[in-house]
Amino acid sequence: MGLLLDTHIIIAIVDGASSGSSRRALEIIKAQSLVSFASVASLWEIAIKVRLGRLPLRSQLDQLPEALDDAGVSILAIDHRHVLAELKPEPPTRDPFDRLLLAQCQIEDMRLVTLDRALVDHPLAFR
Repeated sequence: MGLLLDTHIIIAIVDGASSGSSRRALEIIKAQSLVSFASVASLWEIAIKVRLGRLPLRSQLDQLPEALDDAGVSILAIDHRHVLAELKPEPPTRDPFDRLLLAQCQIEDMRLVTLDRALVDHPLAFR
């Protein structure tokens, strides 16, 4: 089983500024030697927020893939199966990025590492 990292976890990795909860989640992942992935959807979400001035990021956007690689996180591409998947159960959030991440987990047999209150109880969330 692989782990798909939610956007806020990816930001903590590339910016080196993780909260106590994010740091703990990252320590659990490393301790269990689980394979971790970052979705292109999360990179897209980060890029949008940075460009709109809603996310101050220490790293340059073009350096994100290298920073993730250095952290041992692979990038998961988006394909048609992910965007067309019928997600069961649907998440309680209307955020299209959250829905896409969960669909990727469903299709790729992964679990989502998240601290998002709207997602932590979803069956595809990592526990």
